[in-house]
Amino acid sequence: MIAFDLSADAARRALSPAGVEYDADAARERYATAVWCLLTEPGDSVAGRIIGARGPVASLEAVVAGDELAELSPREAAEGRKRWLPRLSAGGVADSLTAAAARGVRLVTRADPEWPVQLDDLGAHAPLCLWVRGDASALPRVHASVAIVGARAATHYGDHVARELAADLAGSGVAVVSGGAYGIDGSAHRAALMASGLTVALLAGGADRAYPAGHTQLIDDIARRGVVVSEVACGSAPTKWRFLQRNRLIAALSAATVVVEAGWRSGSLNTAGHAAALSRPLGAVPGQITSATSAGTHRLIREYGAQCITSADDVRELLGMDGGTDAAAAPRGTYTGDATRVKDAMSTRVWRDARDIARRAGMAADVVEGILGLLRLEGAVESGVEGWRLLRIGG
Repeated sequence: MIAFDLSADAARRALSPAGVEYDADAARERYATAVWCLLTEPGDSVAGRIIGARGPVASLEAVVAGDELAELSPREAAEGRKRWLPRLSAGGVADSLTAAAARGVRLVTRADPEWPVQLDDLGAHAPLCLWVRGDASALPRVHASVAIVGARAATHYGDHVARELAADLAGSGVAVVSGGAYGIDGSAHRAALMASGLTVALLAGGADRAYPAGHTQLIDDIARRGVVVSEVACGSAPTKWRFLQRNRLIAALSAATVVVEAGWRSGSLNTAGHAAALSRPLGAVPGQITSATSAGTHRLIREYGAQCITSADDVRELLGMDGGTDAAAAPRGTYTGDATRVKDAMSTRVWRDARDIARRAGMAADVVEGILGLLRLEGAVESGVEGWRLLRIGG
């Protein structure tokens, strides 16, 4: 058994640099979450399962005490402890929290109202917490958003298209999400800022420092006017694995993903793969057939069913926005992504109750019930004693 202090007093001491007072239970939950963040690598589904079952405090206590972990197989438990326990350090956690406070980085957990619930679609692979620099309260608004990603070695054409798409979308209230890298990412972020829109940069390293270093000013600008987010603790270095895992967050946070330019084996295709796995809409911008930087986007269109994107209106259609250009106020169109999910879970032949529709759509039952009521007013669905079904086109 390893000694590790998880008391409320220890938690409050570690969390004190943030200058926020928590009650005993909340302090322990937040502290244990920060500890788990340092013990694991992004996307550790074994840790995600035990934390999901027991919560961060009870799961950490069980791991440290050497207790049986019934949620895991004996092999998973043994290998998990071998990965996690060598990283267990109260000093390391305290250093990360102190560095976060010094750089204005806030720890956001599922207990906070700022938590973007769409990340929970990742299941056991979802992040344990987020380290947020900037306006954390903006994260819930990222529900209506698009990830604009692509090649680091972008062409002039790719930069131009990324800027045009990002400026138009951000200016109309659609949040622009990307990874803060050179090339397409940087062009999308800059254009969103120029349009006075919301942009979110998801980093593979700690949110306290910019990567790449050449984008220090850009990341600082995003932190001042948007949001910089990471799932790894402050002081963490970006690694190849963390870049690949970061891509799943870009896809999960966004309502749709658009790849502007990508080589045949570009990392942007990894982001596209995560979007497809999450059933998020996927788009790709075509380029010259002789351009190596468009080989990946053509591959997405040809082999993976990505929608061909030639304008911001195409992206709005991908998002389920009904023809308008202002996602925030929606005077000429309404964001209908959730309604589309509900209709996708319904049938024109089979009656289904609201709970069954919610389960199929992966949404909360009370939210689905509200959307069903609106769809009935629109004449898109009908209800009866057996539940709900879609109306056939033409009545």
